[in-house]
Formats: sequence, structure tokens, C-alpha cells
Amino acid sequence: MGTKENDCETGDQAFLKKDALGRWPEMTYGGALSFLRRRYSRDLANIDVAVSGIPFDCAVTYRSGSRLGPRAIRAASVQLAELKAFPFGFDPFEHLSVVDYGDCFIDPHHPETVIETIEGHIKKITDAGVIPLSLGGDHFVTYPILKAIAAKHGPVSLLHFDAHCDTWEDDGKRFDHGSMFLRAKNENLIDVSRSCQVGIRTYNDSDHGFDILTAPWVHREGVDKTIEAIKSRIGSNKVYLTFDIDCLDPAFAPGTGTPVPGGLSSAQALAIVRGLGDLNLVGADVVEVCPSYDVAEVTALSAATIAHDILCLLALKKGCETHPVGRL
Repeated sequence: MGTKENDCETGDQAFLKKDALGRWPEMTYGGALSFLRRRYSRDLANIDVAVSGIPFDCAVTYRSGSRLGPRAIRAASVQLAELKAFPFGFDPFEHLSVVDYGDCFIDPHHPETVIETIEGHIKKITDAGVIPLSLGGDHFVTYPILKAIAAKHGPVSLLHFDAHCDTWEDDGKRFDHGSMFLRAKNENLIDVSRSCQVGIRTYNDSDHGFDILTAPWVHREGVDKTIEAIKSRIGSNKVYLTFDIDCLDPAFAPGTGTPVPGGLSSAQALAIVRGLGDLNLVGADVVEVCPSYDVAEVTALSAATIAHDILCLLALKKGCETHPVGRL
């Protein structure tokens, strides 16, 4: 399959495509990589969603390496750009204009600049009226993202998928991917009374006001009740969705920094995400993919699919119609 000389209708659309809607055929095993083969661009005119990488992992408490997560997630997204979305039965880019915004340029040798840099990166996206979908990076990156989100929308609901509560003691200054959501609460970036945590299986002395749907509860009560509980808690509130890949059990996501047994299966997580189309999403991220600990790219594949399905939820809002096939 070669590129047509005059109209560039096949291959390398990451840099050859002129617009952000639609797509053309690619070799899954070759070509320029971007997330879902979207066009690389910093021009946000008439764009709905900007996907960008946040390659930072200096706030980890165990295994490092998630700075390479954005690259791995992009590489794992190639098959998802090949066919119509399952189970939706549509091409999300028929109605949803999406660009790959590239990576946030972070100077690790000046840590005092990291929060401001990430916040400014996201603020350029939100100021343009565009929804940010970020690929981490360790989970601390969600804190500066939330600063930009709250500056645009005010305190938002947080829908937090994770093995860890990330609300342990925080001094307001530390770089710690286990305490930043307590800081977000203390700084009024999020409305915990309308926020929900899913898949938690580590202990904290306080829930800090979150509705916590632990992993054992999800296993016992099932996907449908989990979706019902999330929607009941958040309602029509503006919501930011953050998905730490260690929400999945290590059997499904070994490539992460702080794996905890007893987590959700990839099937459970995808079914829950796919059931959240009614939510008023104003941003999202998928974080904590560590390629050096991955096996056959299974973690990156799950992360790419979750991010892809978040885009499908936004595509539904833009008018994409589902055409399911088979018993669902």
C-alpha cells in the first residue's frame, strides 16, 4: 500500500493529513506514530480534543519509568486506528476533531518549574476551548492538570480509577504521586462531595469525603452497579476522569510502578468506562504506564484502549451514532 502522490490518502497521516476529521489507511506495523494516527498539530482552531504526553516520573514512590509511558501508549494505539470502534460501531473521528498535541516539554533538572510547566501546557489547550486528554507520566501530573482545569471550570468532580487513594498526608509542597488529591481538595480544585474513586485496594484512615468504590466492592456488586453509583454521585457536574493503569490487576497491567493484586480486569474497566457516556467530561488522563516492566505491551494496550474509549464517549456527545453488532 503506497501513498498516492497527489492527495496523500494513505500512510503517515500524523504529518501528512491536513485536517483533524476522518482518517485513511495505515500499516499497523509501520509509519509515523501518533496517538491513534491523529495529525500532530499545535493549531487548536476547530479542534475538540488535544491529546498530549506528560513524560514526568520524578514523584514516584517505587518503580520509575512512566516518563516513557506516552511513547508506549502511542505505539500501542495503532490497531485501534484501523477499524471502527468496538463496541460502538463508529469511527469517532467522523464527528470528533482530535489532534496529537505532542509532549509537554519538561526540564527535569529544574524541578521547581515542573508544576508551572505542566499547568501552562494544559492551560493553552483549555483556553482554546479544547478538551485535554493527557498520557502520563506518573500520577502527580494530574495535580497541575487539575490546576488548569479548575482555572477554566472551577472546582470539578474527580472520577479517579486507581489501586491507591492518593490522599495520604500532604504538606502542600512535596512531589508525591500518593498525596496530590488531598492537595487538590485543600486547594479547592475538586468537589469531593461529587467525586468518586474506583478500584481502590490500599488503606487510608480517612476517605476525605470521596465515595470510594473499592475493588472488592466492584468485584462483588458488578459493572452495572458501579456505573450506577458513579453517575449517581457525579450527576451533571463537570468531571475530570483520571485513570491510573494500576487500577487494573497486575495480571492485566504488569507494566506499572506500584502494582497491587486484587484489581479490576481489563474487561471490567473497559465496560465501566464505556458506560459513562452521560457524564459531562471536561478532561481526562491515563497515567502510570511503565514500559520497562510491561509484558508483550499488554499494559500499554489497555491504556491506549481506555484513552480511545474516552474519546468515543466524547464522540457520542458530538453526534456519532452507535451501530452495535452481536450480543452486547
